[in-house]
Amino acid sequence: MPANGQLLSHAVRFCRDLRAEGVVITPGQTTWFARALTQIPLFDPVSFFHAARSSLITRHEDYPKFEAVFFKFWRSLGLERFPSELLHQTPLPPKREPKAKPGEVGREPKPSGNSSEGPPQPVVDRALTFSAEEVLRQKRFDQMSEGELEAAQRLLHRFVWSPPERRSRRYKSGGGERLDLRRSFRASLKHQGELVDLEFRSRKTKPRPIVALADVSGSMERYARMLLHFLHAFALEQNRLGARSVETFVFGTRLTRISRALKRRSVDQALAEVGQSVKDWSGGTRIGECLHTFNRTWAKRVLGRGSIVLIISDGWDQGEPQLLAFEMERLQKSCHRLIWLNPLLGTPGYQPLTRGLVAALPYVDDFLPVYNLASLEQLIEALGALERRPARNL
Repeated sequence: MPANGQLLSHAVRFCRDLRAEGVVITPGQTTWFARALTQIPLFDPVSFFHAARSSLITRHEDYPKFEAVFFKFWRSLGLERFPSELLHQTPLPPKREPKAKPGEVGREPKPSGNSSEGPPQPVVDRALTFSAEEVLRQKRFDQMSEGELEAAQRLLHRFVWSPPERRSRRYKSGGGERLDLRRSFRASLKHQGELVDLEFRSRKTKPRPIVALADVSGSMERYARMLLHFLHAFALEQNRLGARSVETFVFGTRLTRISRALKRRSVDQALAEVGQSVKDWSGGTRIGECLHTFNRTWAKRVLGRGSIVLIISDGWDQGEPQLLAFEMERLQKSCHRLIWLNPLLGTPGYQPLTRGLVAALPYVDDFLPVYNLASLEQLIEALGALERRPARNL
């Protein structure tokens, strides 16, 4: 191997040989290679091989060219010997038997799982052993007792919430979606203007606004209180995660906004305030007229930024189906996704044949059940996994 004074000239010569074979090498890489040669033994071909390949080669398809140039260059220096093991993977040493621990010396080895010696172990079928919590998750809200309803309300706060997200127009560093030229050129200043490391950027994500419209008419009385508990817990969790507050409305024969009441930490105080503000609780249902009020008065205020609208109702409507269909079409065009949650959908043999649902379903993106805790968990998972651009069911 040459002396230290000729080290840089031979490093430049080796890089020129690589360029002649079509390998792209920058001046910065040549400098790093020369610095690496000062840190390794001069007569060690293994160290030279790895120092050159790690400093100069950036593409996998250049490996054969590098090996050919390296052999030619090494022989030109008068050193014929070169370990061919560099081009092959070093085999792993065979596994050794584990040494016995001090407390295990002299003991008999434990029988293997295939041994038939010893008494047979009893096999317990755990498929039919359910905990009380699992039974509560599968039980319908309209079949729960007062104690079970209170236990179910406590379980709501143990859910793993995953709010849906949208892509913002703002960018953040990293992610690999788009090349960040400004940061790339700034980073190249420390490499004499060479673009050694490219910087990328990607879109920021923000939680999507949620707008819920819950039916509190007489046919929904068995489910309304539990679903309001769910919306209260969901609004608190959205606020904790830094999202916009969930906008919540209830309707029967008129539309009432209860978002401010659900911001209270105490669920009892929140529901007491809701009970005082809602005048049509357990009354009739006019879904079309209530949606008309929402589209005319509230849509421009609360919809936007890819909002998701949840309509919680069994579909029993006393209004005109033509008005309901018109307002549903208008609402669908104003939001990112329109989801209808029906507590009767989990009933065996149920079919959505009411005139309200027949008029509304052509404009619904998702028609999901919401009748027990398990269905609420599935709703949370579905919201977190929503696609960016929904496929409309026209």
